[in-house]
Amino acid sequence: MSVTVGPVPRQRRHTLHFLAHARAASPVHLGAEVDATALLADRVATGRATSVVTYVIHSVGRVLARYPDANAAYGGLLRPRLVRCPFVDVKVTLDREIAGTRVVLSAVLPDADRASRLFLQHRLDRLVTGDPSRLPDFAGARALQRMPFPAGRLAFALANRLPERHRRLGTVAVTSLGHRRVRTFFSSGGTALTIGVGHIERRPLIRGGEITAAPVLPLSLTFDHRVLDGALAADVLDDLVSTLERSPESADAVR
Repeated sequence: MSVTVGPVPRQRRHTLHFLAHARAASPVHLGAEVDATALLADRVATGRATSVVTYVIHSVGRVLARYPDANAAYGGLLRPRLVRCPFVDVKVTLDREIAGTRVVLSAVLPDADRASRLFLQHRLDRLVTGDPSRLPDFAGARALQRMPFPAGRLAFALANRLPERHRRLGTVAVTSLGHRRVRTFFSSGGTALTIGVGHIERRPLIRGGEITAAPVLPLSLTFDHRVLDGALAADVLDDLVSTLERSPESADAVR
């Protein structure tokens, strides 16, 4: 067999434009584990097909609303600027296929700090099952795929200028590889914070001084050091773990 050389599939052009934007960040990575016992028990009790990712998105919205300095975006070179948003818009990534090419698509779930889990799940179901060649959420990616590469790079930059960036990239990103046997991975979603969701598996935990087996959900947090420092990022991750470990009823009571 001979080596073949050809252009990058047109369907992945939007990803290349995004990666050029994301290279400007200064990413630092943190990791933690969640005792998912209460989360999984609630899934059974409600009887609804609510995904683990939806629980994470719902909790991220509530937690990040408590840390406005982390719910921000950075821009500028000679005159660095920060934009702090009064709402939490969560960008989610999805593994989809367009014209026979497997691609990553993203969409923004606005106002995740106020949305219910049921509403968030409805939005996710629509993004996962809908036709990616028709859903309006992916119209920007489709436009970038059609453009000549240099024009697409310019269009991406103009569309994601600092004041409007949250509409297309969100204020925080959530990405998951939990459908595979991936414990932890670290990704930079072009936002100040990116939450990575791994695969739940039963592992030894210490409760009350005794070792027991429990479902463990690995989480990663990548933060842009231009926007915030490690201590604040650690506080956000610790709060997120605590929120996910509480029963949903008690977690709602403290929000």
